Amino acid sequence: MTTPSTRTPRFDHGGWAQGGPETVRPGVHRIPLPLPEDGLRAVNVYALEGLTEGLVLIDGGWSIPESRKALEDALTELGHDLGEISHILVTHIHRDHYTQAVELRRLLGSRVYLGAGERRGLELLGELRTDQPTGSLQTLRRAGAHDLAERVAALDHGSFDPGVWEAPDRWLEAEELRFGDTRLTVVPTPGHTQGHVVYLDQARGLLFAGDHVLPHITPSIGFELGSPALPLGDYLDSLRLMTTLGDARLLPAHGPVGDSVHTRVAELLAHHDDRLTETLAALDGRTRTAYEVAGDLGWTRRRVPFADLNAFNQMLAVNETAAHLDVLAAQGHVRCTRTDDVNSYAAATG
Repeated sequence: MTTPSTRTPRFDHGGWAQGGPETVRPGVHRIPLPLPEDGLRAVNVYALEGLTEGLVLIDGGWSIPESRKALEDALTELGHDLGEISHILVTHIHRDHYTQAVELRRLLGSRVYLGAGERRGLELLGELRTDQPTGSLQTLRRAGAHDLAERVAALDHGSFDPGVWEAPDRWLEAEELRFGDTRLTVVPTPGHTQGHVVYLDQARGLLFAGDHVLPHITPSIGFELGSPALPLGDYLDSLRLMTTLGDARLLPAHGPVGDSVHTRVAELLAHHDDRLTETLAALDGRTRTAYEVAGDLGWTRRRVPFADLNAFNQMLAVNETAAHLDVLAAQGHVRCTRTDDVNSYAAATG
């Protein structure tokens, strides 16, 4: 093992997904790993060095050959090798974060940690044995988007590989992890998934945020197996929780490192406030399904019309709209009625 690297970062906002490792702090390195899909170009894993236990990774990446090679090359550039990885702390169960962690454990004997709230999702993967987004398909049908649900179900979601969905070595609660002199506080942040966690390094002022706080986009909400009751409500509560912690540099799973978690959290909360207002206005005195409301909203920062999205992103859009309508119902601004297992919403009166 070499001494911790002091390389100068060479990444910018446009190039975060390219190249090798970026040193965030001495002994803390961001490593972008490729993804096999066009929507997100890369996932960041973070390597912590200078520990008596060896290397600790935050998140593992997607189990594809290109990802493993990119990780191996980055560690070589830092003066390390795969065999030094002792622990992999995963933020949530999605395959771009979890599956390569399982592969590396099988190869190296590394220990894998995962938030306890993901236990039921992992059990459902074993029971249903599918890579289809079954929970989101159920939400589509409740939103009145039956045709869209059939189109998404017919997409190629890849073959199910039970080997990459093994249980972790340890389930994490709200607790502190110690690796030599490094202390990481595990903070449960349900919303994106029920068991999402972030890792706070208070001493160095770093938050390994996974998909909870992203610098340029908002994460999908409740995109998992199972049916959390109010995933957007959980997510907003988890965002507010970040404001009760000391501010830190934002180390996200997708996108460049940011200067302030609190600044980005304020932007995300404002975005969802605006979206709740916009969603309520789209009801326009009518009783409508989430599918109908989603069709009248713009999507992404470029306000892309719903009709211009592909089927998978239309699914995400309808799911997000349903989540906002359910929060409005919980707040008393909207009433929800169910007919033939389809939810319809109207602005509350009186």
